[in-house]
Amino acid sequence: MINQLLPFVQAHPFLFIALALASAALIANEVHGSVTGGKRLGALEAVRLINDRDALVVDVRPATDYKKGHLLNALNIPLAKFGERAAEIGKDKSRPVIVYCALGASQVEAAAKLRALGHAEVYQLKGGLNGWMSASLPVTAK
Repeated sequence: MINQLLPFVQAHPFLFIALALASAALIANEVHGSVTGGKRLGALEAVRLINDRDALVVDVRPATDYKKGHLLNALNIPLAKFGERAAEIGKDKSRPVIVYCALGASQVEAAAKLRALGHAEVYQLKGGLNGWMSASLPVTAK
């Protein structure tokens, strides 16, 4: 196997460079998310936190997307209005908060804002709502 690696790299340098760049981008994305946005929870870890510690779930998508489907009992505070509505999250800063959006990109900013407001435990939902639904977990439109 190792004996074939060097000839492959020599024969296909552009493929090898593309693989290296894609790997570096994935690693950089994971490191950046961990450094700037804090811990990201998988869907099953989030369920455990919601059930065991009564975590508050915050959906930062626009209201129209929220109405189409969201996690049960999620509070909708769109990212565009997050600064003015963050007080709705509550005064109990020790209660865990799980923040999510559609894919996981917008929730980084919301999580950072919550930490700046003094919330001790703020988690992001890995993959956002799409990650939740990929794990075959239910959403509601009520």
